[in-house]
Amino acid sequence: MSIHHLGRSTFGDVSNTGNLMPIEEAHQLLTDWVPNDRLRLHMKQVAAVMKAWAIEKENADDLTARKWELAGLLHDADWEKHPNEHCRIIIEELERRHIDPEVIHCIASHGPRYFGVEPKNTMDKMIYAFDELSGFIHAAALIRPNRYEGMDVKSVLKKLKTPSFAAQVNRDDVTDAIARIDTSLEEIIQFIIDHQKDVQ
Repeated sequence: MSIHHLGRSTFGDVSNTGNLMPIEEAHQLLTDWVPNDRLRLHMKQVAAVMKAWAIEKENADDLTARKWELAGLLHDADWEKHPNEHCRIIIEELERRHIDPEVIHCIASHGPRYFGVEPKNTMDKMIYAFDELSGFIHAAALIRPNRYEGMDVKSVLKKLKTPSFAAQVNRDDVTDAIARIDTSLEEIIQFIIDHQKDVQ
């Protein structure tokens, strides 16, 4: 991913706190913006893992869980059609729709090295960790005869140490993301396997 610093660290309007689009509307936006089925699946997987983490690990209420899910679902919405303006276009769209600023900041911070926005809260830090690893784990599943069935953490770790496998996944970003949270790489990998395997 090339570097496209956003040049700002404040997003949205605090008066829109709690304002989220219905999840059906977010899925429609994906359908309209992202022709690539595989990329849409990636965003749906990140959304599912984010929502599950919010509920299971953060004891999130419904609104908070929906924030996590929405950020996961839309974090790469402009990547396919606007790779050179990645993040900028979806951020501007969500600001235009008066979406909760925490959701927008979360999307802006999912690649701090690329967008120049540091993850602030737990939601920001978790999307950074989940984004790279979700795609990596899915790539690992695709080359297995039984896909996710029987997949274990050890095999994923082994592939992470193989630079030629899913070479587009930056291992330094994975290391940096894990260093920012209080959860081991092994636990994050297992959580992703468990929660994205059935996402369609």
